[in-house]
Amino acid sequence: MLFQRLSACLWTALAVVGAANAYEGDPDVRSIPLRTHSLAPPYLDSDMQSRWFDFGGDTIIRADKYIRLTSDKPSQQGWIFSRVPLTATNWEIEIEFKIHGSGNLHGDGFAMWLTKQRATQGPVFGSTDRFEGLGIFFDTYKNNRPGVTFPYVMAMMGDGQTTYDQAHDGKANELAGCSARGIRDASIPTKARLTYFQDKSLTLDLQYKADHSWTNCFTLTAPEYNIAIPAVSYLGLSAETGELSDNHDVISVSSHNLYSVSGSANRGSGPSPGRGRPAAATPKPQKTSGGWGWFFFKVILFFGAIVGGYFGWTLYRSKQRYSRF
Repeated sequence: MLFQRLSACLWTALAVVGAANAYEGDPDVRSIPLRTHSLAPPYLDSDMQSRWFDFGGDTIIRADKYIRLTSDKPSQQGWIFSRVPLTATNWEIEIEFKIHGSGNLHGDGFAMWLTKQRATQGPVFGSTDRFEGLGIFFDTYKNNRPGVTFPYVMAMMGDGQTTYDQAHDGKANELAGCSARGIRDASIPTKARLTYFQDKSLTLDLQYKADHSWTNCFTLTAPEYNIAIPAVSYLGLSAETGELSDNHDVISVSSHNLYSVSGSANRGSGPSPGRGRPAAATPKPQKTSGGWGWFFFKVILFFGAIVGGYFGWTLYRSKQRYSRF
């Protein structure tokens, strides 16, 4: 019984250590996976439902491959939204997606949302207009925006009243953006990584040029820019096709809560602007003392000593018992 209890404690300590991972952007920051805002195959449980997400419109889920927000057919809209709000102060969300289809003309694109509204179909890349919160738009069709290369990725901070400038591809609403030629029908896994430190910074990095190579799309800092995402906001993805069409597939969503180990005054400041993780990044030296890693190492060492002592004592008793005969 004692051994079973000690083993349970040891495994619990190991599980906690595994849950807190080092964050590549800052050695003082750790990340904890957020299962409530993450998606991976098979996406659905045994009842063919998702515990943490709702989906609707023309969305199709193929459990072994993808969540298809729209198929390569005209006039489709699809969406998927988290059931619970994202309330973490600092976080990072990484999505893997694929935009592809037949023909030379295609559209319209998809969006990533962190808004007060959820699961409401509408005219802005398949979701509602006049939203409150953040929208990241991956626009693959150029309507009327001279001088800009498409596909184009842009951010809009909605106030609940302002309408998306659809006629000019969001020009009047743009908070920041970048051209991303090659993000559609790429030969490598295409990804987007959005990192947010409350009242500090908002960063979007893209992977579409080479595997494990990130390109910074934008980095915004407060108070120069309004990056105040609502404290209670839902994570969503949506897509839309018009006369032109494309497959808009979501492969996975990985969300993490970010926190400072030291709890210093710079907590939540985040990495320096323009951070992008290269394919072969040189690891930064880790602290040799202090922090959670050292604490849990000592905990594991302590339990290991107890288990070793218990086995030694049991072996000694067995020898004493047999020495009587």
